Amino acid sequence: MPLNTETHKISYVRPGSAADKAGISKGDMLLEIGDGSLQDIFDYYYYEESLSLDLLIRHPDGTEEKYHIEKGEEDTDIGLSFENGLLDDYRSCQNHCMFCFIDQMPPGMRETLYFKDDDTRLSFLQGNYVTLTNMGEKELDRVIDYRLSPINISVHTTNPSLRVRMLANKNAANIMPDIKRIADAGLTMNTQIVLCKGINDGAELDRTINDLAGFYPYVRSLSVVPVGLTRFRQGLYHLDPFTGDDAGSVIDQIEAASDLMYEKYNEHFVYPSDEWYLLAGRKLPDSDRYDGFGQLENGVGMLRLLIDEFNEALSNEGRHPLRHKSVTIATGALAAPFLKELSYGFMRKYPRIKVDVVTIINHFFGEQITVSGLITGKDLLEQLKEHGVNERLLIPVNMLRSNEEVFLDDMTVSELSQALQVPVTVVKSSGQDLLFALLDK
Repeated sequence: MPLNTETHKISYVRPGSAADKAGISKGDMLLEIGDGSLQDIFDYYYYEESLSLDLLIRHPDGTEEKYHIEKGEEDTDIGLSFENGLLDDYRSCQNHCMFCFIDQMPPGMRETLYFKDDDTRLSFLQGNYVTLTNMGEKELDRVIDYRLSPINISVHTTNPSLRVRMLANKNAANIMPDIKRIADAGLTMNTQIVLCKGINDGAELDRTINDLAGFYPYVRSLSVVPVGLTRFRQGLYHLDPFTGDDAGSVIDQIEAASDLMYEKYNEHFVYPSDEWYLLAGRKLPDSDRYDGFGQLENGVGMLRLLIDEFNEALSNEGRHPLRHKSVTIATGALAAPFLKELSYGFMRKYPRIKVDVVTIINHFFGEQITVSGLITGKDLLEQLKEHGVNERLLIPVNMLRSNEEVFLDDMTVSELSQALQVPVTVVKSSGQDLLFALLDK
C-alpha cells in the first residue's frame, strides 16, 4: 500500500475515457495500478502505457473495488487526473547553494514561495531543473528502468570540489558519474549553469562546457544564465554582479565554444540567456543560433522568438478600420526595449492605436532583477500610477502565479484593474498573442 494515499485522490475523469467507461469517479482514490502498489507518478505512467491494466480503487465511503480496464489502441491514457500531480509528497532540496534565489526572499511572503524543490519527477512533469544531489541510487535506477527522458539538470560546474562548495552538499561531487550513467543508458539531458562572478566563470566555465559537450548528443544542450542577486542577501555568501564588460566577455566565450560545436555537430549546444545581451548592450542573435529554442524556460532566445513571431503575425495581419485608442504595455527592464521596437512597427501599420511601453523597475527585489516574472503587484501599481495608464493595460502572463491571476505579493489582477480603473489583459507568451492583445481581438 502507498505511504500517503491522500496524494492519490482523483480530481477529474475525462468523459468517454476508459476510466469513465469503467465507472471510476472524481473523489475516488487510486491505491494500486498494474501488478503492484503505487509509489508516485512514475509508476502510474509506466503501467498506464499498457493496453490492459488493473486498478484498485477506494471510494469515498471507504469501500475498495478492483477495476479491469481495456484501452483502445488509439487511447494514449486512461483519462484520470489527480489532485496531487506527483501522487506523492513533494521533495525539498537539501542543498544550500551560494546563489539560491529563495534564500534571497524577504520575510512575510506566502509560504509556498519559500519551498525549495529539487524533485526529479518535476523535471519530467514541469521541466524543472534538478541537481541530482537529492536523488538516491534506487531512484536513478527507476529513471533508467522507466526510460524517462529528457531529464533537466542544474550542473553549474563539473569540477567536483567546486560543485560541493557551490551547493554546500557533499553529494554534489558525483555529477559527472551520474551524467555518464544516464548517458550510458541512452537517455538524454538538458543542462544549465547559474554563473557566479569569480566562482564558476572563466576557466571553470570552459571546463564545464567541454566536459558536458563530451556527452553530446545525450547531453543535448547547455544554457548559461547570470546569477540573480536581490537586495535581501544579508548574511549570505558574497557575490558580485556582472558588469556590461563582463557580460560581453561571457558572450564571446560561450559563442566561441558554440561555434566549435556547430562545426562538429551542426548544433550550437551551449547558449547564453537573453540577460547577457541586455547587460552587454548587444544585439540579440538571429533565430537560427538557437537551434529550435530548446532552452526557452531558461530565458534563452525568448526575446528573439517573441520578436520573430510578432513580426510574422504583423505582416500576415490585414488592415482594419480601427477607431482611435491607446494601450499601455507594462514589462520588466529586460524586455522593455524590444517591446518598444515592436510597438513602433505596430503603430506604423495601425497609426490609430497608440502604444506606450512602461518599464517597471524592480524596487522590491532590487534593480538588478530585470525579468518581468519577478515584478510584484505593488511595484506595478505604484509605477503605473505615477506614469499614467492608457485605455487598456497589457501585462505578460509570467508576472502571475501559474494558472492563477495573482502576483508574487498576492495582489490579484482584479485588484490592480480596480486600483488603476482600467481593464487589464493578461498576454500569453507568443508574438501572435501580443499582436491580438494590441488589436483587442
